[in-house]
Formats: sequence, C-alpha cells, structure tokens
Amino acid sequence: MPGWVEQGYAEYAKRMPPETRIKLVEISAGKRSKNSDIKRLTQQEGEKMLAAIPKGTKVVALDVLGQACSTEELAQELKSWQASGQDIAILIGGPEGLAEDCLKMAQQKISLSQLTLPHPLVRVVLAEQLYRASTILKGHPYHK
Repeated sequence: MPGWVEQGYAEYAKRMPPETRIKLVEISAGKRSKNSDIKRLTQQEGEKMLAAIPKGTKVVALDVLGQACSTEELAQELKSWQASGQDIAILIGGPEGLAEDCLKMAQQKISLSQLTLPHPLVRVVLAEQLYRASTILKGHPYHK
C-alpha cells in the first residue's frame, strides 16, 4: 500500500478508544495480469479472508449492495456490536470486490457509499468513520 494509506489508517487506529480497538489483517491480493482468472483469484482471496476470521466472530461485509448508513447510524451499529461482546470482522474486498463465499458468510452487509472507491482508500475511510462513530457515542465534538 502507498505510504499515505498506511499513515491514514494508522492515524485513526491509534485514536480509537481501548474498548473499540481496530486491527487490520491484510490478505495479499493474488498477482494479476491481463490473462488472470479474476474469478479464481477473488475466490482464493476470499478463502484466505475466511480462514483468518476467528471462530465466534461476527462477519460484516462492505458491499455496494449492502445497507447504506449515515455516520450516526454507524455509531448505533458500533454500539450494538460493542453490546454483543463479539469480535467483529469487517471484510473489505480487493479490486474486484468480495468473493461470493465472503458475502454468504456475512451476517450483515453495509455500504460506505454508492460511489466506487479504490480499496486502499476504503480502509482509511472505514477507520475514520469508526473513529467518528466512537466519538459520537462518547459525545466528543470531533463529529461536528
């Protein structure tokens, strides 16, 4: 990832309160060429993602067809996730999106935007939105 992606993600990850820590688990994308079998590569990436999820973890997929939510609604989701006591795995797809198996495994699908965002940017946007949601729950003025 470019340095700005790592710096952006790291900035918001370090701001998260202890009860809402976020941890990035990066699954390397398969090597792509103009003759690559994209469906197979996406499936392999999905298998690696699913294998990295600990048992008992709630799976949330980022999907353009998922439920759109405002930052305030995301804050309420975050509150619900915290109350459940479960770890949450939020899956971000690669360049071609998430594998079908990842979408099937997800108990919840959310959409960050109707816009198509490059997957490196999504991790920064998601980290910032989770931080923003946590500040809403604490009544911190960052959201304003």
